[in-house]
Amino acid sequence: MGMTRFRRLWRSLHELFPERHLYVRSGGQMRGVVLTPVKQMVIAGGLAGFALWTGVSTVAMLINASSLNAADQQVMRIKAQNERMNADRQARLNSAIAQLSAVNGSVDDLAASVERRHAALAMLVSDFKGAPGAAEALKPAAPRLADANPVERINATRMDQERLIQSAETYAKTRAERLRVAFRLAGLNPESYVNRGGALGGPLIEAKDPRALAAVLDVEPDFAMRIQRASSNMSAMRSLSTAANRLPLARPAYAVKTSGFGVRFDPFTRRPALHSGLDFAGGINTPISATAPGVVSFTGVRSGYGNTIEIDHGGGFKTRYAHLQAIGVRPGQRVGVGQRIGGMGNTGRSTGPHLHYEVWVNGKAQNPDRFVRAGDYVQQASS
Repeated sequence: MGMTRFRRLWRSLHELFPERHLYVRSGGQMRGVVLTPVKQMVIAGGLAGFALWTGVSTVAMLINASSLNAADQQVMRIKAQNERMNADRQARLNSAIAQLSAVNGSVDDLAASVERRHAALAMLVSDFKGAPGAAEALKPAAPRLADANPVERINATRMDQERLIQSAETYAKTRAERLRVAFRLAGLNPESYVNRGGALGGPLIEAKDPRALAAVLDVEPDFAMRIQRASSNMSAMRSLSTAANRLPLARPAYAVKTSGFGVRFDPFTRRPALHSGLDFAGGINTPISATAPGVVSFTGVRSGYGNTIEIDHGGGFKTRYAHLQAIGVRPGQRVGVGQRIGGMGNTGRSTGPHLHYEVWVNGKAQNPDRFVRAGDYVQQASS
């Protein structure tokens, strides 16, 4: 069986490679070469082997080249992926840096705003220095956020500044309004006593336009307007308080009021007559006090008034104390409010021991009861 196949194969090879004769002519000589089937099969086998080796090598080279290309592509993909990752990280880092810079910038701006407000408040609080109750009303809050971050502490400070400016506005406006009421009770126009062009308040109230004041103080216009309003009220309060301290608002004697200002029946003539003052009844030598600071302009006896003291308080204001038993001051003497100047008596046209008290403004007798009531109101409002 095996030999038969081998013989068939051998015959097929002999048919495929029959004996061939090659004639080569070289140098005028003819040579003949016999290619037997075996030689042809050897040559064919060599050629086939070479062709196979060439093909295998080529395929191997192609495969290798293909493999290298895939590796390079993989490397390139990895490289590109890394580059994208690095770019993404860099972008996030840049964003974080930008956000951090923005936050730092906001904090810096906020801190600068608080400092400018603080400077404006310092100017305002300096106007309130020495005013009764101002120190307590404008006392800064104690730090409550020791463990908080800077932004929270700055915001807490801004809130305390808001509280301070609100307290300043309320304090100045309330007291200024109380003094205005007292002036009106005394029959006086309070606005005529408000110093609008003086040094009180300085640039805080001199700036007509809040925007201009905001530019000067380098704060927000709303905050500047509140500063200006509080300062204006404070300036008015100081002006009115200073004027009120010169007005005869105190009581001349702690005694019973027995007769008021106006027309009444004269106790001697029993006819209607103008009573130009208040009467206070008491014992002989009941202390009589000056109702405002001033200079004694007269002491002695005036017709109908008996022993009299007159005090010039300035600004057109004068007071008269009549029917005195004793006079304790002399003309030209400066006296203070509440200072004892004499003793109650029964001199002149008097029906008994009492004080006849008059208030004059620019040469015209006023109702002293208005000034007494205004003084009582100021005292109650201040307590």
